[in-house]
Amino acid sequence: MNYEDKKIVGIIATNVEASVALNVIGHLSVSIGKYSDQEIMGKETITDKSGVNHLGISKFPFIITKVKAGKLKAAIAKAKENPNLLVADYPKDMLETRTDEELVASISSKAEDSLEYMGAVIYGDTKDVDEITGKFQLWRID
Repeated sequence: MNYEDKKIVGIIATNVEASVALNVIGHLSVSIGKYSDQEIMGKETITDKSGVNHLGISKFPFIITKVKAGKLKAAIAKAKENPNLLVADYPKDMLETRTDEELVASISSKAEDSLEYMGAVIYGDTKDVDEITGKFQLWRID
């Protein structure tokens, strides 16, 4: 499989501060890594010339983009409609709760249309991911 066959795109809402954005992407990356298929990872460990092992990373491109909150919500909905995509989303509730139990209670008590999303990560075939995220701006710290 070619490294360009699949893609990982992180999406951050434009109203999210950089320090929070890093937290959002970190949590979402753990989730995507946990629930993705085995092919997402490159070599498990890479040994340098000194004999020190380093954990391998994703073998597919991972880019971070930004969009307005409304477009983020629409992108998440569209991505979840495609059974070939893996989608991890980050509702604001994740910042406002401290424990997993509080998070579950908070999200469980709300309808999806009332959730405010701060970010998401989408993984899958490049064509499918690009169809949703292809026109998003690259995320930068201004």
